[in-house]
Amino acid sequence: MFDGVLAEFGTRYLISIVRVTLQVSLAAVAVSTVVSLLLAGLLGFRDFRGRQAVVSVVNTGMGFPSVVVGLLVLLLLSNAGPVGGGFSLGLPGVGVLYTFGGVELLYTPTAMVVSQVILATPVITSVTLSAIEGVDDSIRDAAFAAGGTARDVQVAVVREARYGVVTAVLAGFGRAVSEVGSVLIVGGTSPSPRRGARVAFTRTLTTAITLESRQGNYGTGIALGVVLLAIALSVNALGNVVRERGRA
Repeated sequence: MFDGVLAEFGTRYLISIVRVTLQVSLAAVAVSTVVSLLLAGLLGFRDFRGRQAVVSVVNTGMGFPSVVVGLLVLLLLSNAGPVGGGFSLGLPGVGVLYTFGGVELLYTPTAMVVSQVILATPVITSVTLSAIEGVDDSIRDAAFAAGGTARDVQVAVVREARYGVVTAVLAGFGRAVSEVGSVLIVGGTSPSPRRGARVAFTRTLTTAITLESRQGNYGTGIALGVVLLAIALSVNALGNVVRERGRA
């Protein structure tokens, strides 16, 4: 099976697909983790008006349809959108005097990262918040009894919930690496922009599987699926190790 894939595309091309997949997903999870930790910390340690509504939105976000997210990112980054199109200044009857902003992000790995950040952030935030709220109150009481400040208590709680946080990050990575709908919309399945180069540019394992299946190359699709499954199983195995250490 893999011999057929390598004979058709070459080892370099297959490796490039895996590289793009990991680069995009890891970058998205890194950004999502920072945003999620800040948001989960705010929701876990602060009581403010509208908190429950924010929690509901986060939990709902775990089930966001990926194609809808892809469509929103497409509109955001398109030439007619606020990011892709930039902003213009002008006067009535005179026309545009100055245009600033505007970047070509569609059908690039950056656009794929943006879509995966939107999808992974609710997952990481929700699981992290559950881990924080699941910490026994005795940890907070002990920190206060030792003369700790509010910041010290927060650090103690997060430290106690660290295995849950790691599980949340792994869950977010699993959500990102298996994504196909939004990535296909905003990234496409482009090969390298360099003419004649047999390397992937925005083609991930999931979109490559979709493309090969549509073209009837089922052997190639299955081979790529095995690689994706191996990555997913590795992440799941790591998550199990973290959970067992957390229980211990």
